[in-house]
Amino acid sequence: MEKVRSTFSQSALVPKRAALWLAFLAPFFYLSYGGANWLASQRAHVPNVAFAWESAIPFLGWTIIPYWSINLFYALCLFINTTPRDVDMLARRYLTIQIIAVACFIAFPLEATFVRPATSGLPGFMFAVLGGFDKPFNQAPSLHIALLVVIWDHLRGRLPRKVRLLWHLWCFLIGASVLTTWQHHVIDIPTGMLLGLFAVWLFPRHAGSPLAAFAMGDDPKSRRLGIDYLCGAVAFLGLAALCTPLSPAALLLLWPAVALAIVAVGYFGAGPRIFQKRVDGRATLASRWLLAPYRLGAFINIRLWTWRMPESVVIADGVHLGRFPRRHEANRFATVIDITGELQRPSGTLARWCSFPTLDLTALDKIQTLAAANLLEAVRQQGPVLVCCALGFQRSAGVIVRWLLISRRCDDAAEALRLIERAGWRVHLPVESLHAVTEGLR
Repeated sequence: MEKVRSTFSQSALVPKRAALWLAFLAPFFYLSYGGANWLASQRAHVPNVAFAWESAIPFLGWTIIPYWSINLFYALCLFINTTPRDVDMLARRYLTIQIIAVACFIAFPLEATFVRPATSGLPGFMFAVLGGFDKPFNQAPSLHIALLVVIWDHLRGRLPRKVRLLWHLWCFLIGASVLTTWQHHVIDIPTGMLLGLFAVWLFPRHAGSPLAAFAMGDDPKSRRLGIDYLCGAVAFLGLAALCTPLSPAALLLLWPAVALAIVAVGYFGAGPRIFQKRVDGRATLASRWLLAPYRLGAFINIRLWTWRMPESVVIADGVHLGRFPRRHEANRFATVIDITGELQRPSGTLARWCSFPTLDLTALDKIQTLAAANLLEAVRQQGPVLVCCALGFQRSAGVIVRWLLISRRCDDAAEALRLIERAGWRVHLPVESLHAVTEGLR
């Protein structure tokens, strides 16, 4: 009964919380967006970034209706929540998008070059109202598309299954309308999607922000790796800036720049939470798309290092050590114990998946390593088990060493390492990781 009362009380607070946020966000939107438009209009020259073939995109006046409908959903979504926390999460996503987009509009204003034909009727009225405050600036990233990503994500899990297809189709119309109303150029769409995904990633639905517990680490190796990834992000950002005048497609380099910057933050102190990976090995939609360039690089690295090696080797009693498996490889095992943070469980995998997310090339966490080793001893009796990380050389090898020691199959770390090497697998465990797996066993 107390739980029911609490739920009812939380729900009763939602409309008030939503109204307060809307009272702040609406004026902030029009003031900041309009201010960026005005600043751009004061410049003697505002550049344009567009493909030559965009002139073939037809103008469809009626699509101003789905284009305008996002304003309705913007407000409505604040009220379609069950707890005040959900309202705050959505409002913070809106606010993040607004701040970043307006900062981009002020720092790098772009102008739309299309001249819309005359329209009449309802579309003509809606275009006239739009033209009253929306000038041909504020292009990339498309604020419209960024908000659409957030609104689509917010409602797709709350609508009945039978209605979701209609919702996806209407969102597609909203997205396409930024082109068919001649409000945006093509490159504004992927940059807007990138911004929207970042906001969804920064404020996930069922967990705290991945940056909420950020604390600058004191591990020199982690800092060095963070600097390396940050340099990579800056390099991609520089290439985007240099090459965009040659081709609008160069703005797509912002995608790997953002992905590498997020990974750098993980090494600096946010940890594996940046990957938003759950215990079952799956990651959030925003994480999957936002960090896709980094994950692609990780998969390529796995193939380059292990293409002449077996998928896995047997260590003892049905326990295997190997690289990160493909779907058909994982399905040969009853259980997969996954020590990666960066890689996601292959779609369609039937094996029981147990994830212990960690960052690559960093010292093992002794508590997490012990938990994985204890689980390994418990589940091995239910069938063959694969312990894996990206390459199988460090993180998963550390778990295997810990398991061999706590199960008394080996007397010390040196013996455990020799057993793994006799099985035909390479191990590269740094000294700090060996300390983590052997601590408390002497």
